[in-house]
Amino acid sequence: MITVDEALQIVLSTAQRLEPITVPLEDALGKILAVDIRASDPLPPYRASIKDGYAVVASDGPGEYPIITESRAGNDGADVKVASGTVAYVTTGGPIPDGADAVVQVEDTVQLNDTPGEAKRVRILKQANQGLDIRPVGCDIEKDAIVLRSGELVGTSEIGLLAAVGGMMVKVYPRPTVAVLSTGDELLEPTTKHLGRGQIRDSNRAMLVAAAIQQHCRVIDLGIVRDDEEHLERILDSAFSAGIDILFTSGGVSMGDRDFVKPLLEKKGTVHFNRVLMKPGKPLTFAEIVVKSREEKAVKKILAFGLPGNPVSCLVCFHIFAIPAIHHLAGWSNPHHLRVHTRLAQPIKTDTVRPEFHRAIIRWKVNDGSGNPGFVAESTGHQMSSRLLSMKSANALLELPATGTMLSAGTSVSAVIISDLSNFPVSENSLSLDSNPPSQRSISRQNNVDSQDAGFRVAVLTVSDTVASGAGPDRSGPRAVSVLNSSSERLGGAQVIATAVVPDEVSKIRDALKRWSDFDKVDLILTLGGTGFTPRDVTPEATKSVIEKETPGLLYVMMQESLKVTPFAMLSRSAAGIRGSTLIINMPGNPNAVAECMEALLPALKHALKQMRGDKREKHPRHVPHAQAEPVDSWEKSYKLASGDSGPSCSCSH
Repeated sequence: MITVDEALQIVLSTAQRLEPITVPLEDALGKILAVDIRASDPLPPYRASIKDGYAVVASDGPGEYPIITESRAGNDGADVKVASGTVAYVTTGGPIPDGADAVVQVEDTVQLNDTPGEAKRVRILKQANQGLDIRPVGCDIEKDAIVLRSGELVGTSEIGLLAAVGGMMVKVYPRPTVAVLSTGDELLEPTTKHLGRGQIRDSNRAMLVAAAIQQHCRVIDLGIVRDDEEHLERILDSAFSAGIDILFTSGGVSMGDRDFVKPLLEKKGTVHFNRVLMKPGKPLTFAEIVVKSREEKAVKKILAFGLPGNPVSCLVCFHIFAIPAIHHLAGWSNPHHLRVHTRLAQPIKTDTVRPEFHRAIIRWKVNDGSGNPGFVAESTGHQMSSRLLSMKSANALLELPATGTMLSAGTSVSAVIISDLSNFPVSENSLSLDSNPPSQRSISRQNNVDSQDAGFRVAVLTVSDTVASGAGPDRSGPRAVSVLNSSSERLGGAQVIATAVVPDEVSKIRDALKRWSDFDKVDLILTLGGTGFTPRDVTPEATKSVIEKETPGLLYVMMQESLKVTPFAMLSRSAAGIRGSTLIINMPGNPNAVAECMEALLPALKHALKQMRGDKREKHPRHVPHAQAEPVDSWEKSYKLASGDSGPSCSCSH
């Protein structure tokens, strides 16, 4: 058996993105862009009024003026120029006539006459500054600016952007075509009214078809196939020649004498693995089938998943392996599931041999049991792999380690999100994640700061091209979360409330740091990786572009600790600092180095975070007078005297 991480890495390294296609705008929804989209024109393409009012020459000031023209949205202002001493009536979105350099809103004016045949006049009541209530050309989107990038998912707002820049034909990655079949002499169609002895209705096929449709795949239903090797081979051959990208079978992959799926996949292609160290889902087969065209000038790669016959095992394996594969083929830059940390609502016994994906319902609560807001997970009950009821209403799979121990209620565990969380109403005394807009969340959090003992909120950002592309698992992120969870009390009840993975790109790193700092108002952000010497190591540059105050002492402590392990620690270029009320620290990418650096910082982090919250009770520890202190060595003196040096940090190779 191989581990889940190893199996998933094999699946994603075998999968290849499908060739992009060009589709009409209305068909692009839900697909991934294959090219950057640029604006062919500026937006707005003309100077536009923000309000209904009067276009004026700002230097004229208050007074009475003739209205020489009207400029409404949809016309060009009649090409009349506004000179000093005149004004033009403009509507919201209307073009600003030449000569005018400000707009005075209707509320700050009085119309003096409206008699037919007489020139209209208006009294301007307030002084306007140049540019007031005018949208300059290109203020929303500049000409040739990239408005959408390759790899982005096209949602409703992206459809609007594409329409705004005239992108009526869009190059995207298609969704894969999949085929689904069930195997087993005992299976009958779900429409069967009366079951004979030893017969059951086929639930897996209907479930897999629905799961594939939910991923926007084109689905071919191959029906039920008997436990007959020749019959099964004919069906497989017809599926492989039908132009599919993925084949899903359920059943026939175990060790029985009539389990023909695995032998036939070995005959048709390359089986990469057939058992995975997981519960449920151990008898999972994954194969790669290469089909040549009749002219043998082109080949097509087909991914084949021999899913277990037990319904729960079948669906869990689909979530853990098939969905990331579908995402990868469909062009997603990060094909992995969203993961969150949640606390257990009740004790759960872990397996002694295999890591378990425990079905659960998670909800957001104001108090997750630790005195902090967070997700709380309720088990769906008995977890037997044949009991499909354990999947009913489950919106998450809890990732439980194979320790053979009882995890107590309140234990924090990782959860794979498998359903839309908004479908599950929050429990009594709980609060929706999105119940307040960012500005209100900021105010709410500031009010809560009055309770200086509230736990600290932490976010962890893994910076890695490899992890972001799905070419390898994230090992540093989970390790950092584990260290933080185990050190929660030493950090004043700190809790990881968000994790993310971004590629080694300054803009994406910076966006994540700003979002967590400015809108989510987390107390501490740890970045992992991207601090070395390679051309793609840009985490320090992104961090320095957003922090307002540097904190070189933290880097110095991490350097000291890392040099005990490896001299290569001196090659790190890490940065650390404060943005608003958030502390940001660049950590190494090596999982062990992350743990070592965190341990070195723990004695002071709680103190630092309390000070940043403005806790007046949190004073600096009493210092030994300089005259009584032990002399530092020359290296430390040089470091402390180095002007403008933000300090080194652990090496990501350490």
